[in-house]
Amino acid sequence: MTHILSVSVLNKPGVLTRVAGLFSRRNFNIESLNVGKTENPEISRMTIVVKGDQKVLEQVTKQLHKLINVLKITELDKSAIVERDLILIRVKCTRKQRSEIIQIADTFRAQIVDVAPDSLMIEATGTEDKLEALTELLRDFGIAEFVRTGIVALSRGQAQKKS
Repeated sequence: MTHILSVSVLNKPGVLTRVAGLFSRRNFNIESLNVGKTENPEISRMTIVVKGDQKVLEQVTKQLHKLINVLKITELDKSAIVERDLILIRVKCTRKQRSEIIQIADTFRAQIVDVAPDSLMIEATGTEDKLEALTELLRDFGIAEFVRTGIVALSRGQAQKKS
């Protein structure tokens, strides 16, 4: 089962290293990790995606609570969040293929952000499923390279499960 944790931490050097080290020492795999400042510049929010059963989630949460700079941990309910991921994809193409690739990008509300003689770079945001579907359609043209940011998410309204 996939769990999305929103972890508020003090915005200090070394916090990310301590959190990642905790996962590594406990042999937990981080599926996705995104960190950024919040509306309060002294606090950062980590969005951590981890797979495992309820026992794994409880262990992760307990260990995170032990870290000094961790202020709050919230498990986000996938049915009550807005989640986004960003992907940049460089797709190989000929001049004849460009219009077809641009049509696919338009269908996914993606943007063409770079044009080269033999490739197009596409920027897209959305859910994991949307980005995986886009990537799958572009795979036939040849993906030269791509990078994803990882999930960022916020609860809709006040819908939160506190840990």
